[in-house]
Amino acid sequence: MDKHTRITKAWIPAFAGMEVYLRLMRLHQPVGSWLLLWPCWWSVALAGGRDPFMYLLFALGAVAMRSAGCIINDMFDRRLDRQVERTRNRPLASGAIGMWRASLLLACLLLVALWVALLLGREVMLWSCAALPLVVAYPLMKRITWWPQLFLGLTFNWGALVGWVAVRGEIAWPAVILYAACAFWTLGYDTIYAHQDTIDDAKIGVKSTALRLEKFTKPFVLVCYAIFALLFFLVVQPEKWPLFFMVCMALHLLWQVVVVRLDMPSSCKKTFSSNALIGWLPFFAILLTL
Repeated sequence: MDKHTRITKAWIPAFAGMEVYLRLMRLHQPVGSWLLLWPCWWSVALAGGRDPFMYLLFALGAVAMRSAGCIINDMFDRRLDRQVERTRNRPLASGAIGMWRASLLLACLLLVALWVALLLGREVMLWSCAALPLVVAYPLMKRITWWPQLFLGLTFNWGALVGWVAVRGEIAWPAVILYAACAFWTLGYDTIYAHQDTIDDAKIGVKSTALRLEKFTKPFVLVCYAIFALLFFLVVQPEKWPLFFMVCMALHLLWQVVVVRLDMPSSCKKTFSSNALIGWLPFFAILLTL
């Protein structure tokens, strides 16, 4: 056995051990990080932010906080996840990793997020910390209300406020309107996402807007997307080319509602995931208005 082979075999167990941590952080599913990042970038751009380093910091913070949120969610739901086909193989649910190691990883991710917030300024740190109770409380919502997707919208889009604070140092009405718009966006796309698990959720007693709405899901999502688009138009006030990007976004949202097959999990997942890509359209629209 040559030296190269010995080194390679020595590293294989290390990489195999890392894989479970990456799955726990959902790094193999980057859609969630993009959906968390877009309200941040939109807000920074809307506030007039031009520093590329700030956009990079928000990207790092979004990955860290999304991963931390996934771990917190899995800690609360590990017993429920074992009873759901889509989630039973998650690291905590399957026993691939224990609570102690997950807690250690969670602490590291929160430290990274804190470091990013400190680099962005004291006000950003304070506003970021204010979101932590929402992050911790979210996993409990599916046990007590039919509207956990609404609570997720209020939690997941906090970056719309933080991004504005990072640039301007204070909250203003455009940031609040953007935050409300993004909350309706999340309420729409996460209701579609929740339809993947309706059969299992009904069996184990977990609540969701998908179960509550059933056949009224499509009209409800259409209203959510319409409110999102209208509020976004209000805050951006696009003209010419920016208007073109916004119209394309609105047409894509309409397309989602038309084509999604709510009785087909693969269709729900694909439609939900497409929201990560359309984030570029309003982002370009905002940049062209600066």
